[in-house]
Amino acid sequence: MKSPVPRHEPLWLTEEDVGSCIDLNNAISALEEGLALEASGDAANIIKALATWDPGSATHSLGSLMPGRGYAGFKTWAITPKGGSAVFALFDAKEGRQLALMEAGLLGLLRTAGISGLATRALADPDADEMAVIGTGRQAMMQVASVAVTRPIRRLKVWSRTPANRDAFIAKIKERFPFVIEGANTVEEALSDMPIVTLITRAQDPFVDAQMIAKGAHVNAAGAILPKNAEFLPNLFDRSDMVVVDNLDNARKASREFRDHYGENDEAWRSVMVLGDVLAKKTSRPANCDVTLFKPMGMGLSDLSVAIAVYNEAVAKNIGIRLPAKHVPAARWTLAQPGSV
Repeated sequence: MKSPVPRHEPLWLTEEDVGSCIDLNNAISALEEGLALEASGDAANIIKALATWDPGSATHSLGSLMPGRGYAGFKTWAITPKGGSAVFALFDAKEGRQLALMEAGLLGLLRTAGISGLATRALADPDADEMAVIGTGRQAMMQVASVAVTRPIRRLKVWSRTPANRDAFIAKIKERFPFVIEGANTVEEALSDMPIVTLITRAQDPFVDAQMIAKGAHVNAAGAILPKNAEFLPNLFDRSDMVVVDNLDNARKASREFRDHYGENDEAWRSVMVLGDVLAKKTSRPANCDVTLFKPMGMGLSDLSVAIAVYNEAVAKNIGIRLPAKHVPAARWTLAQPGSV
């Protein structure tokens, strides 16, 4: 992870620019490097700022820093039922100069999916080669890809609450993946005997019961990241020999599933592991493990890790638009006149 290059013109990078600078495999490598820095104390997250409003709308801001490497950044975004948009701002942490602004839709997809792939590689049974994906929204394809680039998958089972969405999703992903892909009529059917499970829905009420999960399975609970949402019932915690999150503060603040189970009990929360520490300590899944559970809430360090990789590649390939040098004009005002108050 290179330090900032000695240049002063910040870059503007479009979604197309970002896509030309990084793929999912490289994003996972960047995430692994960023998490290693966090585990050693050389990188840190800034807790998420979050506000929600009806119907189903939210605005977020996530920040992080790698002061020793010379980087800091924030991603801000808003999402509504009619759509959303995101932008990432990258700064030189040593000089305070702006390095880049980049559209962050693809960046968000890469880091959200990539962290699930990284967790699956670390936590799932080494022999696991089948997967179930629950949910077929815009994140689902990348969630499947993130597992497929970290584990050789031979069969995928798909479930959606809406059969038409399930069938359309299956038709689409059959064009991208070589393994067997099957639709399931029920959640139970989709999860039966599956060693890798990814939940990626916006469910507001939990619907995945621990009894549906196969012994030895690894679960990526990647959906339900808003405080009102939940995908799995609390009894999944009872079966989980390892409970891992990407960021503990964000899970404590915004995961309904975790908050309902652990509450404000600091002692209970100490049993929850952080993925960066798991990777740094090379913690392996216990022998005869029942279930491993990973909850990625999203964190600034994930965005920053991928954004740095994008920025360095853009500089190396001379991609993007150079923005004009910064000039702060004098502030203006109009004085109040007698009788105007």
